[in-house]
Amino acid sequence: MTALAGKPRILAIHAHPDDIELQCAGTLIRLKEKGCEISLATMTPGDCGSAELSSEEIASVRRVEAQRSADLLGADYTCLELRDLNIIVDNDSRRRVTEMIRRTRPDLVITAPPVDYMSDHEMTSRLVRDACFNASCPNYVTHQWDPAPPLTRIPHLYYVDAIQGIDYFGHPLPTDFIVDITSAFELKLKMLACHESQRAWLRRQHGLDEYLEGCRRWCAARGKEIHSEYGEAFTQHRGHPYPHENLLEQVLATS
Repeated sequence: MTALAGKPRILAIHAHPDDIELQCAGTLIRLKEKGCEISLATMTPGDCGSAELSSEEIASVRRVEAQRSADLLGADYTCLELRDLNIIVDNDSRRRVTEMIRRTRPDLVITAPPVDYMSDHEMTSRLVRDACFNASCPNYVTHQWDPAPPLTRIPHLYYVDAIQGIDYFGHPLPTDFIVDITSAFELKLKMLACHESQRAWLRRQHGLDEYLEGCRRWCAARGKEIHSEYGEAFTQHRGHPYPHENLLEQVLATS
């Protein structure tokens, strides 16, 4: 395994409350069982996720739901307080994400895929990629009142599956590997179920009334590819000068 002082620290950062649960919570549960310290973060509090409540009201509800889910995992949770449908790649957002990475000091970062069905996910992916690089640059200033020190190295970076594993045109997207999450799946569903406000929203906005069952079906489809019951797919960022060793698989393979 890549030389580290103790178990690796993990940061999972995605756009909205419930994205992490849908796309990588099973893997995070397995990492937690391996002794890893885990932090969860969302770019927004889900402030556009209601047709009945105001932005401030639904944001308050969804922060509580996200914290409840994190508590089930035994992880800390932070909202970076950007706003739904307003995540853009700019210097303020880069600094905010870079500061989050410096404060949590992860060895391994899991984030949104570069191509997905909505801009918030894609912008999050780009910002996290940039921030992983920026976090180890001593002269990159985040303008926080009490800034964390720079990292000593670029963390390992992984992207979760796109929703339904497809691009804008419905074509399948390639992935590097699939993690068997069968043993963690029931807790993953309990974490997802913490996001109660999303069932009504998805039923109205997306025509879905099967929040948990849709998750079950997709994880079962990925699991079938590796002859297991449930799975989650990942792609590792291996561009220069990011680490190339597959730390995620190495940690999960340890006894």
